[in-house]
Amino acid sequence: MKSADKNIPPQTEGRQTDFASSKTYADQPAAHQAFLSAKAKLLDISNWHNYAGPGSAKFGLTDDKGILLHRLAQVNDYFFADLPATPGSDAGDGLEWILIEKIMEAGNADGLEESITVIVRPTAPPNSNDEPVAHFFSKVSTNTFMIVRYQNKISAEAHGRNEQPNNEGVDLFDKIRNTLLGLSARIGLSGMQWQKLVEGFLED
Repeated sequence: MKSADKNIPPQTEGRQTDFASSKTYADQPAAHQAFLSAKAKLLDISNWHNYAGPGSAKFGLTDDKGILLHRLAQVNDYFFADLPATPGSDAGDGLEWILIEKIMEAGNADGLEESITVIVRPTAPPNSNDEPVAHFFSKVSTNTFMIVRYQNKISAEAHGRNEQPNNEGVDLFDKIRNTLLGLSARIGLSGMQWQKLVEGFLED
């Protein structure tokens, strides 16, 4: 087990998903430079659709008032996903909203391993005064994104935990929509998005 794996929230209910891609470099300095590049891409959420390629959702980073941010992500930032060819949520005015709960960086003294972990969770839209969660997954669901270097190998990963449809406090349209999208995610449609994204993090 990689030391960063301990950062992934435990699986207790719903569905679990795991996606990963890895690359091995000629030496440790080259791998370190590639790690820094992949780390920057992970935090550059507004450009995730470019890293994931055609057909990806569009993403945008905002502050707690919903104002677009043109910088790398930080803890307590919000971001939205605009899903392609999919009806948007009523609760989110057509968007899925996510909160960045944690960003953790680590490295060991001998330089053999370094990592960054970002944990996010479905949320109500920013500045919404306790409106319901605006996402097809419920607020108990999380996604954990990681870039890990061990010696001269790098892995980019996305781990979904406790994924289940969001049917609490939303209107009938969103209940039906969230159930259908949650089912689609269960049969792998969201997996294509995350697999392409983690592969994109490692592209030169």
